[in-house]
Amino acid sequence: MKTYLVVWFSSEGVRPSEVNQRLLSLGFEPMQGSYDFVYNWNSNVDVERILEFGDKVYLSLQGTGVMFKLETM
Repeated sequence: MKTYLVVWFSSEGVRPSEVNQRLLSLGFEPMQGSYDFVYNWNSNVDVERILEFGDKVYLSLQGTGVMFKLETM
């Protein structure tokens, strides 16, 4: 399974390079196209683990002015 991430930046928030560093530290890989980042689970995961990971993303981006969307397939 993979979790895809789209981010929306605010000119009142932190620099995109700082957001990039925070997401890389969580294991995301940057990509081009419809999504900005991808996290590869290397196996199937249940909804609880996906939500726990979403909480980690939320906490990592809190206070940055960034809005985000996660999609796991």
